Amino acid sequence: MDDERFMREALAEARAAAAEGEVPIGAVVVYEGQIIARAHNRREQDENPSAHAEFSAMLAAARALGCWRLTGCTVYVTLEPCAMCAGLMVNARVSRCVYGAADPKGGALGTLYQLNDDSRLNHAFSVTAGVLEDECAEVLQSFFAELRAARRSEAQPKEACIQCAGRAEAAGGAGAENSQAKGEGDAREAAGCAQQGGKPRVALTGIRAPRVLVAIDSFKGSATSGQAERWVAEGIRHAAPEAQVSCIPVADGGEGTVEAVRAACGGTLRELEVTGPFGRTVCAHYLQGESEPADGDATGAWAVVEMAEAAGIGYSPCTAQAAFAASTRGVGELVRDAVAQGTRRIYLGLGGSATSDGGAGFLQALGARVADAAGDDVAPGLFGLSDVVRIDLAPALRTLAGVELVVLADVRNPLVGPRGAVRVFGPQKGLAELDEEELAEADGWTAAYAARLTEARDALDGTDMQVGAPGKRPRSLAGVPGAGAAGGLAAAALALGARLSSGVDAVLDLAGFDAAVRTADLVITGEGTLDAQTAAGKAPVGIARRAKAVNPRVPVIAVCGGRADDLDAVYQAGIDLVLPIVRRPMPLEQALSPEETRANLRTAGEAALRAYLLRAGR
Repeated sequence: MDDERFMREALAEARAAAAEGEVPIGAVVVYEGQIIARAHNRREQDENPSAHAEFSAMLAAARALGCWRLTGCTVYVTLEPCAMCAGLMVNARVSRCVYGAADPKGGALGTLYQLNDDSRLNHAFSVTAGVLEDECAEVLQSFFAELRAARRSEAQPKEACIQCAGRAEAAGGAGAENSQAKGEGDAREAAGCAQQGGKPRVALTGIRAPRVLVAIDSFKGSATSGQAERWVAEGIRHAAPEAQVSCIPVADGGEGTVEAVRAACGGTLRELEVTGPFGRTVCAHYLQGESEPADGDATGAWAVVEMAEAAGIGYSPCTAQAAFAASTRGVGELVRDAVAQGTRRIYLGLGGSATSDGGAGFLQALGARVADAAGDDVAPGLFGLSDVVRIDLAPALRTLAGVELVVLADVRNPLVGPRGAVRVFGPQKGLAELDEEELAEADGWTAAYAARLTEARDALDGTDMQVGAPGKRPRSLAGVPGAGAAGGLAAAALALGARLSSGVDAVLDLAGFDAAVRTADLVITGEGTLDAQTAAGKAPVGIARRAKAVNPRVPVIAVCGGRADDLDAVYQAGIDLVLPIVRRPMPLEQALSPEETRANLRTAGEAALRAYLLRAGR
């Protein structure tokens, strides 16, 4: 986990290089668990052939330690080091190097040479290869694809050879781009080449390369959002190597929100042990940043807390007993820690929860009293709601003083009733074992708890902890659209003055979606399953609506692992075509494997692009 964390810091440096027009390679040096130096490629700006990211980072690390020996240091770099940089690692006596993408034309730590373990040299060090390999390769591929497209646009050739323009991908995918990262000669040649023999896949005359925006939610159990987007992009480039492909991180407030925001804004993962949904200690993470991600002004530290990290359904056996016992206490502990770190705004991503406790455990972790008739704290979980007599929110509000809490969720379900948390989301957490009478009883406990929660909010009116203004806030927290998210955790956050926000819209804002879609020719979105819940506000529909609002004529294609028979509501929401990705009949277990998922998404990306070309008359 630390390797991925530090590699993401190196990726942030790579993106900084791209923003400066440099080949996007980044590096950090870690000593005793802390980053002591960071750098990115600056050969062009510095006019210095040695200004490779890892080379510069090692020089900075030596200055930071006051010693040329970097013993005990680990160098993280997004691209396999060349002979020059690997040689410096030998001479600096580094202890370890971790790299992302391999370099088949220049790699000196295992690909072409193995300088880290050459018996003729006076130092050896360990190497870990392939950490976040796909992400590291994609940064390079996207950079060179945009570079070639820009040069083609400047040259305005009458006929562009798609096969030659995409030679870097065809010659070895990430590795071909990576070799250009050290040389760039092939990129220049590909950018303005004429057809040089062979049969091109497509010959375009006077037609601009299609600009494709890929924004896909995770395929749970088989691919993250980032993986799905990269694999679809591979298929797009197979169909049309000249296509300009941009990937936008996607999440709707549930699983993957931290990853998506980090990809868009950077930040540091903080790890700590918290109370899991069933009382056992679990290890959880949240994301920290130093400047406000939403609007760019330096209003203070921010954090993104993904509730599934501490109370996700992955911890649960999904039995009735588990559904009654699961608590959100660990989520409150994450938020409390973020506050202690000086955070001024906390984005709380809801989704994928194991809980139905109405956020009672969350409130207790922040200091609120949720008590029974004897004045004792109620038991954890949904079962404990049956005993709630009194709630005191004041201690929790004091914990959150000066902190803005933003709840990210895209469900519109209220806390109680036929569309409430217990009846709609409870069955997938284990309550499917209950009969109608038992479900009604559990919903009744939740309704009584909602009444106590509203009373606790109103009891603070006239004090400096008043939450909202009477007449301008919901009279009851029980029926607020969205209050039922994460088993009612949203209702508890609302009682503390939180602001409800669309999860997918918030992430798209951070990623600059509107600017990207404004010039897009095609949008590809998707998720594991498209069904009635998708139309109710899941990420693909949110993306389609946003895309059509900004660019009404842009076609939106959704790829999916499975689909409902009737998707009329999905089509009405702005999706123009749904493409199931499975290439041939296969068992579910096989379809969920990473190998098959990648192959399926590649072919879906190719099919989506060809469907667009057919529509565009190409």
